[in-house]
Amino acid sequence: MSNAKLLDVVALTVDLPQYNLWRGQVGTVVETLANGTAFEVEFSDRDGRTYESVGLRPEQIMVLRFEPASPETTPEAVTV
Repeated sequence: MSNAKLLDVVALTVDLPQYNLWRGQVGTVVETLANGTAFEVEFSDRDGRTYESVGLRPEQIMVLRFEPASPETTPEAVTV
């Protein structure tokens, strides 16, 4: 499960061919939906233009980390 929050950078863990989005594509959480049980994720090109905005479940994304994890952090298992 993802513990994403507003403005987190996330990557898809699944392919979404209906939106032309593929596992590994990077987006930004722009809204938390349904009390954190879903997230609106915006995907933008290199120039910052949004090309897709999709509501996703926590198991469809993973939060990307840019700093070392603290020792108290419990690793999340991702299953596909």
